[in-house]
Amino acid sequence: MAVIRTERPLNWRELAAVAAGEPLVLSEQARARIAAARVLVEQIVERGIRAYGVNTGVGALCDVIVSPSEQRTLSRNILMSHAVGVGAPLGVAETRAIMAAAINNFAHGHSGIRLEVADQLVALLDSGYIPEVPAFGSVGYLSHMAHIALVCIGEGHVRFGSERFSGRVALERLGREPLVLEAKEGLSLINGTPCVTGLAALALARAERVLDWTDAIAAMSFENLRGQLAAFDADSLALRVSPGLNLVGERMRNALADSGILASVVGQRTQDPLSMRTIPHVHGAARDVLDATADVVNRELASITDNPIVAGTPESPRVYSQAHAVGASIALAMDSLATAIAQVAAMAERRLDRLVNPLVSGLPAFLAEPGGTCSGFMIAQYTAASLVAQNRRLAAPASLDGGITSGLQEDHLCHATPAALKALEIVDNTGRIAAIELLAAAQAYDLQSIDAPRAPHTDALWRRVRAVVPTYRDDRPLADDMAAAFRMIGEAAPPSPPNSGDLPSPTHDSRVAADDRAAFAAHAANDPTAVAQQAPQSAA
Repeated sequence: MAVIRTERPLNWRELAAVAAGEPLVLSEQARARIAAARVLVEQIVERGIRAYGVNTGVGALCDVIVSPSEQRTLSRNILMSHAVGVGAPLGVAETRAIMAAAINNFAHGHSGIRLEVADQLVALLDSGYIPEVPAFGSVGYLSHMAHIALVCIGEGHVRFGSERFSGRVALERLGREPLVLEAKEGLSLINGTPCVTGLAALALARAERVLDWTDAIAAMSFENLRGQLAAFDADSLALRVSPGLNLVGERMRNALADSGILASVVGQRTQDPLSMRTIPHVHGAARDVLDATADVVNRELASITDNPIVAGTPESPRVYSQAHAVGASIALAMDSLATAIAQVAAMAERRLDRLVNPLVSGLPAFLAEPGGTCSGFMIAQYTAASLVAQNRRLAAPASLDGGITSGLQEDHLCHATPAALKALEIVDNTGRIAAIELLAAAQAYDLQSIDAPRAPHTDALWRRVRAVVPTYRDDRPLADDMAAAFRMIGEAAPPSPPNSGDLPSPTHDSRVAADDRAAFAAHAANDPTAVAQQAPQSAA
């Protein structure tokens, strides 16, 4: 179903849907606003009103006047000089998200591009001819959109499936002409916060799905480790004011309802270890951060983030050359989300360690069958510990990196786009850790010594795992099972616990969620077009 950009800005879920493959349509109202803003730029040029990047240079060259005859050259040259990305290309979903965010920004009607420019971007989205965008090289914005914009003028490169060809060939195949950019269009194409906003929408979609799975997997581990259900007592949890905490507490109660295993151990311990009894607190805190981050991303999508901004009327055009292209708020939000998800992953690894440790689990050492000749999940826990350590390194705030560029003109940098890229990597790492815990929890059920039934919900989860991978007996590379579990997390949400009809849906919008899951599944299945991140690579 098409996502329509009307007079209302896109929200993060709609943006994630376009990233996953839905077409984006500009309504007549949005098209009219884009056209009206172009008239303002034409009046600014005609009257010689001084405007950054329209009739001046950019960055530290902002006081150099550019004549009308040079303004087309300026627009083209901006793309050429700003296309400085390095590294492997972003994935299809990541690039589509950035493009959709840029179109959304133009549709506010304050950028001043021609309709032909917006239509060129929409046509590329519709065709599936996705510009090749190197993942790294931006301290905030600029380089990613420059590589996208190159294709609009017949330069750069495009990927379509396994094919790679020039932007000119892509436009020829689409029956479209390369654009000749007019005044301000080169600057508008690279400016604003579409890079971080698009990537942030994907990070939210993937983080929400991973949190749904970590709740479900935590319930399996809690049951295997014979925890005390009092940890999820509704009256107790209600004493702490946190929507996320109380949501997770209710999910845990519902997921573990009617567990014969837990009924057989009631009262045997005063308190469980923190990695078990603080599941609502840690997972819930991450959900609260997710909600706060979603608000920031939606505000960013509703904001005009161009520089300069054009406003007023054709009779009295105005130019605002401020700093709205700087994404300080969304950089901080991405850093916060990354840290929250990294903490969820760290606690998942602690539960995994308890599952494989016979000193505390009451299960065979390392969940191996038989022990001695088999190592079971011993080394899989090493992998999880390694990913937790990587998350810890990545969680250092990008928004504090600083730096000075453009001859002291740009002497404070927020690193918003790098913050979003590393948040995506942390979410991926967390999905892999969750996949290992999922396999270990399923194996623990196979080896349980308590002769009592599982909760119906955790039993359904166990059956879902066993439909994909059998019990592990050191008879095959465990990495293959881990990859299969990671794909399972990407392909579908976990089943909802019983009696959860009154709970907020973990997917909220089933259509968008299905699209998000499809994109994540391709990403998890070692798609060669998946987002390029620092080693280890994105796919399991």
